Amino acid sequence: MRVYPFRWVYVSRNLTEDRQVDEIRAIARTAAGHGLNGMVLAAGFDRIDLQPAGWFARVGEVARIVRDAGLEIVPTLFSAGYGGSVISHDRNLAEGLPVRDSLFEVHSGEARLVADPPVVFVNPGFEESSGDRARGYSFHDRPGEVSFIDTEVYRSGAASLRFENFGGFQYGHGRVMQEVAVRPNRQYRVSVWVKSDQLAPAGVFRVQVLATDGRALAPWDPKLAATTDWRKLTLGFNSAGYDKVRIYAGVWGGESGRFWVDDFSVEETGLVNVLRRPGTPIAVRGEAGGIAYEEGVDFATIADRQLTFRFDHDGPAIRLLPGSRIQDGERLRVDYYHGMSINDGQVTICMSEPATYEIWRKQARLVHDLIGGKRYLLSMDEIRAGGTCQACRGRGLSMAQILGDCITKQAEMLRDVNPEADVLVWSDMLDPNHNARGDYYLVDGDYTGSWNYIPPDLGIMCWYYARRRESLAHFSKLGFRTFAGAYYDGDTLDNPRGWLEALDQTPNAYGIMYTTWQSKYALLADFGDLVSER
Repeated sequence: MRVYPFRWVYVSRNLTEDRQVDEIRAIARTAAGHGLNGMVLAAGFDRIDLQPAGWFARVGEVARIVRDAGLEIVPTLFSAGYGGSVISHDRNLAEGLPVRDSLFEVHSGEARLVADPPVVFVNPGFEESSGDRARGYSFHDRPGEVSFIDTEVYRSGAASLRFENFGGFQYGHGRVMQEVAVRPNRQYRVSVWVKSDQLAPAGVFRVQVLATDGRALAPWDPKLAATTDWRKLTLGFNSAGYDKVRIYAGVWGGESGRFWVDDFSVEETGLVNVLRRPGTPIAVRGEAGGIAYEEGVDFATIADRQLTFRFDHDGPAIRLLPGSRIQDGERLRVDYYHGMSINDGQVTICMSEPATYEIWRKQARLVHDLIGGKRYLLSMDEIRAGGTCQACRGRGLSMAQILGDCITKQAEMLRDVNPEADVLVWSDMLDPNHNARGDYYLVDGDYTGSWNYIPPDLGIMCWYYARRRESLAHFSKLGFRTFAGAYYDGDTLDNPRGWLEALDQTPNAYGIMYTTWQSKYALLADFGDLVSER
């Protein structure tokens, strides 16, 4: 059994408050006192040029604390999947989904969206039913046992659909679904009203939009409380290449409680979260004659001033300029790209837009000047969108190549400022046992083979516990140095013990890290003893 040379702890703090410095001091003291020798620090290093003065003072103090404790400090930066830092520089650098031939009609100097055609959603308020079966829906789980037409509790009209008892059946499903027709490559908004009563477990309720082949078009977590009065949930999706979608609401794996759904709405939207950068161009043309109209000449610059990446607002109208060739009453066809968030607000940025790399290159210089460390961890995990904007499609590369090129450029940036920089990266987007595959969230393309396009001297931080042996073997056989991101907020040391057993069987294994996303450090001392006193 080996004692690995790199024994680290992961810490994430935005360093907006002095108390966070004290928290890191305590973590560093525990880590050093129990045999660890490094701290991977996530502290906003992707946006150093936007940080306030107090942040720099705290980073300086943290660096001193960590080094005085005898730990190496390893900054983590350059996230494409969780692109908030790049978005804070320019929100238009989000990855864009294409909209084609969206219909707008001109009246009184403005062109506004016209649904083409309007979405038909049958019986949205559950007023039409036979017993406990609602008309128009493809299914709802176990009418009369799990799902019930409720004429006493409803948001509007005269009825709602109530779910309960789902925990008494295999899988705990309590869902309702309707299949609707859409136009490919259009933008849509879905809303539904929901009421809950002691619903468990937490986070079990979902609204989903699935293509007919099962692909999720709107991965989203509504954060519905266990008990809440009627609440409107709204999400958006791009229909991609599909002409039918399945709208779901309900619970998967529910255990107890009950909830009601009412008043569905599905509508086409236009220019919501429209992106404006070279790789996301807009085209406006007359429907009848195909005349291509010019921005700044025929119509004013188009921009969504809110650009929240949510669908809680309407997109802008197209405003005609004096002397425009566009006529009142004319119908226009519009192509554009929009961004959207995934799950709990995650926004992926474009890995093909040159401006992204200008931002990162500046941060590489700043983090080196600030920390001066030797090792860095690239935060390139869970990249859930890509390959859909013109910047990506125009390169003629696969998504595996685009990702590999991105990681290669990031490593080069760090080595430009520190030629001896040792660069590591999270494993998942490079691992065929994990996320390096096709059909991945909103990605148009396939990440398979991404590991062939990255520098061979990178260290790989593996973190998928269930496939740890396969993952470690994959990278070791390719000659990469391997590390384990262990622990993951459990209550025992079973996870790091399992990683250590796998590392011991892996050539080129170099280290292990105590990794917590919930800032749980109760097991840090025991972890340190485990990995340093073997």
